[in-house]
Amino acid sequence: MILDDLVNATQQNMLKRREKKSLNSLKKEVNNIPSSNTFSFEKNLNQSNISIIAEIKQASPSKGQIVSPEKFNYQQIADDYKNAGVDAISVLTEESYFKGSLGILTDVAARNDIPTLRKDFIIDPYMIYEAKVAGAQIILLIVAILTDDKLGEYLSLADKLGLSVIVEAHNDEEIKRAVSARARIIGVNNRNLKNFTVDFNNTIRLRKLVPADILFISESGIKNRTDVETLEQNGVNGILVGETFMRATDKIAKINQLRGHE
Repeated sequence: MILDDLVNATQQNMLKRREKKSLNSLKKEVNNIPSSNTFSFEKNLNQSNISIIAEIKQASPSKGQIVSPEKFNYQQIADDYKNAGVDAISVLTEESYFKGSLGILTDVAARNDIPTLRKDFIIDPYMIYEAKVAGAQIILLIVAILTDDKLGEYLSLADKLGLSVIVEAHNDEEIKRAVSARARIIGVNNRNLKNFTVDFNNTIRLRKLVPADILFISESGIKNRTDVETLEQNGVNGILVGETFMRATDKIAKINQLRGHE
């Protein structure tokens, strides 16, 4: 299963990073960071207009190389997203399959004041501290790869560090677990992480299982204004869009198109 491969690769890469920087060193760095996060991302999600999380990623396991390395100017992409007024920027930091890095996240977070999301397969508290040090204001926790105890532990740690959390679920059972863990934001991935097929109706079906006071994000497979209108009509607070933006020649125009501002 590809999800197992992703988790194994994440574990190996994290262990290599821990050899260079210990958890205690990361904690010391976190202690020196001024407490400034006011969970603005969550406040933005509560607005009437659907929020847009625009993603920076070079490759993916399902699509391979999305943007050629010589054209992957992530700083320019971040500037385009900022100029388009997106609500958050998601940065893939998984190295082996998505060709991301913490360095990209650090640069993007330092480049602007838009909340940044560390998009990765977080399996250890070490990675949450890494996200904080890199300047992220949001992290992703995937229910499918965490036990209930770990999910609760990581949510508490993120809250302590001033990080918002998108708890990602893919089916009915995972939605129940996310709600039980008291997630403030639940994201439904329309892409099945075991076989990478996309079912856009996954969001619509699972939205009905989430209490109205929990913020709700739809991820993957969102391509046009019609898709966004459908989600708006089904009570979705925000969308996370990656490949559609990464393949767009004019990213600002594409974002405006999804908003209906053509």
